[in-house]
Amino acid sequence: MMLRRAGVWSLRVVLALVALLLVLAVLTRQSADPALYPPRQDEPSVEIFVVSHGYHTGLALPRGAVLSNASEAGFPALINVATRFGAYAFIEIGWGEEEFYRQVPTPDSLGVAMALRALLMPGNRSVLHVVGLGDEPPRAFPASEVVAVRLSEAGFRRMLRAVDATFVLAERQPQATGPGLYGPSLFYRANGAFSLLSLCNHWTGRMLTAAGVAGSPVIETIAPGLMWSIRRQAGSGPRVAP
Repeated sequence: MMLRRAGVWSLRVVLALVALLLVLAVLTRQSADPALYPPRQDEPSVEIFVVSHGYHTGLALPRGAVLSNASEAGFPALINVATRFGAYAFIEIGWGEEEFYRQVPTPDSLGVAMALRALLMPGNRSVLHVVGLGDEPPRAFPASEVVAVRLSEAGFRRMLRAVDATFVLAERQPQATGPGLYGPSLFYRANGAFSLLSLCNHWTGRMLTAAGVAGSPVIETIAPGLMWSIRRQAGSGPRVAP
């Protein structure tokens, strides 16, 4: 009898937590900006890619479009980065906690103590990870989930403004801190403290919201939630290598 009662209470707790998460998801949802997203059929647009590596997400952007827009708008960090990675067709940009990002390149490398520190300790420093891609992201990351998103030019530029503001500048230049995790890549000092309420997937979601895409921080806490939201809005499944 006691075990049955314990099971009933456990079920009630689970259902209450699920209901609470659903309520929070609704209350924190940010609607799409119809002036920016989706782009109209008759207006120019820019195709970007959202990449999920399992637990971490990032943005893969056409380098030429980044450089031209950053140059016109005067975004110093992105001008520097897009020029530095000038040999590549795309650049992948992701944000995360400095120590965690450097030491956990794959889910298999994840340690409980490191994860708890990154999630719960206040004031965790953050970095940006920039990778040069010589091919389209679906072919560059055949083992990852990749979703194409077409943005209006105005939305793309607003997203670039938000990305540029994430870089820490010294004398108007981004501060590289060493080689990245894979391929031609670098870490850069970043603004913003990493915590349970501000994860790498939240950053990706915020950049997309700046472009006019609808967002939901609760759903975007985990990579599958973010990718589900983006697939639904983009109107297509993940792009895969031919």
